[in-house]
Amino acid sequence: MQEHFTKTKAMVFPRVVLAGHGVIRKIGEVVESLRLGEKAMLVTGGKTSAIAGRTVERLLSRKSVTVNTVLTGEATQANLDGLISRAEEFRPDMILGVGGGSKIDLAKMAARSAGAEFLSVPTSASHDGISSPRASIVKDGKHLSLEGATPIAIVADTRIISRAPYRMLASGCADVLSNSSALRDWEIAAKAGKEMMSTTAYALSSYASGSIMRDSGRIRRNDETSTWLAVRPIIASGLAMGVAGSSRPASGSEHLFSHALDAIGAGTALHGEQCGVGAIMMTAHQGADWKILRSSLLKLGCPTDIEGLGITGEQLVEAMLMSSSMRKERYTVLDRKPLTRKSALMLAKKTMVL
Repeated sequence: MQEHFTKTKAMVFPRVVLAGHGVIRKIGEVVESLRLGEKAMLVTGGKTSAIAGRTVERLLSRKSVTVNTVLTGEATQANLDGLISRAEEFRPDMILGVGGGSKIDLAKMAARSAGAEFLSVPTSASHDGISSPRASIVKDGKHLSLEGATPIAIVADTRIISRAPYRMLASGCADVLSNSSALRDWEIAAKAGKEMMSTTAYALSSYASGSIMRDSGRIRRNDETSTWLAVRPIIASGLAMGVAGSSRPASGSEHLFSHALDAIGAGTALHGEQCGVGAIMMTAHQGADWKILRSSLLKLGCPTDIEGLGITGEQLVEAMLMSSSMRKERYTVLDRKPLTRKSALMLAKKTMVL
């Protein structure tokens, strides 16, 4: 006798995604159409307030929305605690993150705590957190990957994002390119019986990384068309995490390497840049074609070696050996094929990272 089917799956998507030239001007209409309420907390920074925050505040005020603007700094637990306290006092119906990754991460965590809707209004696109529910918060010197609020709306103005330093957009592209190694790790975990795979999330993540790889030679600095080509797959990558209910479709051994670099305080690179270099090595460790990934990163102007990351060879090896212990619940190629100091050195040299 056939057993009753009991599988369930919850997928949370944004209700509105606007990407393109000048779309920030529609933020008032977005809030009005979603009927989110009359009180908004706007989380931004000193620079990003001038770039976009004041515009958003003015447009919401025209729709009779009371706006409480909070200028904050990096995505630390202390700054998050301050935002949560402000939200408890103000009781907003919605919280908007207007800025780069840190402001958006803080806003999505504050929204989750306050039970408010979260709107993502990026002024740069250095990683796929602009559309995902995942947030990176620094507590006691450690980078924590936490579950925040899924954005009910994303308003990504390519005119504004294209004016941010190109390095940030390239880093976002590198972050999404690294999905390819994360997906192979997911396959490894599924084959080992460690977890289930979402084919929908897998397809979204694969589309995102494939799009960046295909267009890597067309993405240039100071060019809004390039920003358009990059932002759509960056958003799709974040959506894949929302579908999966975790960061799994966009985070594998290459992200563990990045977390390890953060843990030892090494280098001057951005998150996406670290993941890109990690993906080169982990792709080779998985037995896949790492050269095409390295070529795409070079076309984008991203780092591909220790010099680009601002680290020493010893720091590289230390981070590689630490990687598997960064998230012990996440099964990757590093569990199937553990690295030794000798094999880590050989891998780094083989992929021209060292």
